[in-house]
Amino acid sequence: MTEALPPWRPLLRAALQREGRSVSARWVQLATNGRDRTPRVRTLVFRGWSGVDQLELFTDQRSEKGKELSNDGAAELCWLFPKARQQFRLRGMVQLITPAEQAELCQQRWQQLSDTGRAVWGWPTPADPLDPSATFPEQLSETSPLPNHFVVLRLQIETVERLHLGPHPHQRTRWSAATHWQEQSLNP
Repeated sequence: MTEALPPWRPLLRAALQREGRSVSARWVQLATNGRDRTPRVRTLVFRGWSGVDQLELFTDQRSEKGKELSNDGAAELCWLFPKARQQFRLRGMVQLITPAEQAELCQQRWQQLSDTGRAVWGWPTPADPLDPSATFPEQLSETSPLPNHFVVLRLQIETVERLHLGPHPHQRTRWSAATHWQEQSLNP
């Protein structure tokens, strides 16, 4: 028996479809707590769903976000859909899945990337000083070995807020896993 989709998932899917083929429709902003306890935010690419309330992203384990999430795990995602005039905020805990822990899953996700998508994992360590002689491949084929620093980030969603900017007044709604995704209307 498959688990039913939470009520916010069809709304998010409709907003995503409204964006059409826009590359930026898959861009999400991930907010974390820095190791120095200050906020950090960066843009990642939505990669898919793992279950009805788990979202997947990929990262380089050598990056700061990987280190931050391994310390804390708490994160919030902001996903803006300009054409649909909607914003979704998804909050929860991130699990870092490394090749050492789940080689088969990571290998599968690695092979699903495009050759250019895989290339960034062949680059030098993120945020290190630039070495002018370093190589930055433009492509890595699917037969390229899975790097140990390729990590799947799986966000276990606990709370979702949707802000619909179309109507007047704007509409704001919250769902929480703690209430079995019962819808709560909020002031915008």
